[in-house]
Amino acid sequence: MSKGDFLHVIPLFILTSSAILIMFSISVKRNHKLIYIITAGSLLADFIYLMINNTRVKSVIEPLFVFDGFGTFNMGLILLTALAVTMISYAYFEQREERKEEYYILLILATLGAAVLVISKHFVSLFLGLEILSVSLYSMIAYLRRRERSDEAGIKYLIMAAFSSAFILFGMALVYAVTGSMEFSGIAKHLSSSAQMPLLLLTGFGLMIVGVGFKLSLAPFHMWAADVYEGAPAPVTAFIATVSKGGMMALLVRFFGLINGHQYEALVTIFTVIAITSMFVGNFLALRQRNVKRILAYSSIAHIGYLLVAFLAGGEMGTEAVSFYLVAYFITTVGAFGILATLSDEDRDAEQMDDYQGLLWRRPWTAAILSAMLLSLAGIPLTAGFVGKFYLIAAGVNTQRWLLVFMLALNSAIGLYYYIRLIAVMFERHQGEEKPANSLNPSVYIVSGVTMGLLVALLLWVGIYPEWMMGVIKNFVNS
Repeated sequence: MSKGDFLHVIPLFILTSSAILIMFSISVKRNHKLIYIITAGSLLADFIYLMINNTRVKSVIEPLFVFDGFGTFNMGLILLTALAVTMISYAYFEQREERKEEYYILLILATLGAAVLVISKHFVSLFLGLEILSVSLYSMIAYLRRRERSDEAGIKYLIMAAFSSAFILFGMALVYAVTGSMEFSGIAKHLSSSAQMPLLLLTGFGLMIVGVGFKLSLAPFHMWAADVYEGAPAPVTAFIATVSKGGMMALLVRFFGLINGHQYEALVTIFTVIAITSMFVGNFLALRQRNVKRILAYSSIAHIGYLLVAFLAGGEMGTEAVSFYLVAYFITTVGAFGILATLSDEDRDAEQMDDYQGLLWRRPWTAAILSAMLLSLAGIPLTAGFVGKFYLIAAGVNTQRWLLVFMLALNSAIGLYYYIRLIAVMFERHQGEEKPANSLNPSVYIVSGVTMGLLVALLLWVGIYPEWMMGVIKNFVNS
């Protein structure tokens, strides 16, 4: 490994070193505030280093990693999102009696796994990153073991993730049997030399798509999503919905682009069916829910279906649209779950519709921020979500994916109902007794408040002035 290679992998070393430092700190003395500061500082320092050391020149560490603009952008997005999740986690866990410090080790390791995914160019690094991410999430989901449904959610995710890993491994084995390579570029070279895709290779890709579908909770592989979202702590749910899915989506874009998967009608048809199914299943199941976590779970299924429109469009425009939508989706999803975490108490999360009744009259700023996040998810103008959907539709129209574009527009209209329904609940007059305020130090809430303020400011800035974000994406993704 050359000096330049070493400088490129330092962001991964920072994450592993901070996890080790936290373990040593816990062994000396448990201090939630100190561990939180170490975690937030490590993620921020990692992001700053990534930006300073970014040469935007493609560098390859054979045979596992590729460092390019696309990888750098997605790694930076993952680090910032993990930092936002860390900020909302502090107040959430401060009011709970469980030992909190180990949670931050798992958070950093899960972030490391997602970071490995976005720079992978080999099946070995892909699986390594996937398992680091998944194994950390098993424990994060079931972290609050005294809570009802916590263990159930952890076990369900464990079983479903094991199944998805098995599908991915079996698919990798079949792909390797046909191509003789586990590198993405080697697989692409084999495909370019043959006129048609062999049936065994198509079967291998099909099995891998099943595994990836589980990780992204795409229909019909979405069975775990609502139960896991409901049982997991609110900050962990935010992490699953953003960092976990974003890392896998970035990997999928890289792999599909390298093998030029858009030229194979069978693969395009499979993803088209999955995209349309995910949109309808996600939205129609969300319409039936009264639990806010389950609404957001099914909503996320639909949103990944929307993302597949730009993914199938491919090319520079498709990749830029996917990247922009990931930014918008990350901001809104972390913001929505951040409000949910802020309203939660030591006994349970604020996940029922009744918890939000009359919120506008009790906590107007909190209701305003949550309303902005929900309107962005619905794709209302002047929000990041609206611009993100515009770029998805533009990418689909550019490649004449008319069916997908029509389905995206139709499902966006369907999804509008359950977002507006939750906003309407917040506008109702509260009928029940006021809950007593939590007796935490005000500084704890200041951290969450500042984080929520920054997220809603970003939401509006990206929605009103999208040019700067698209300029950043073009500079990174096309470098």
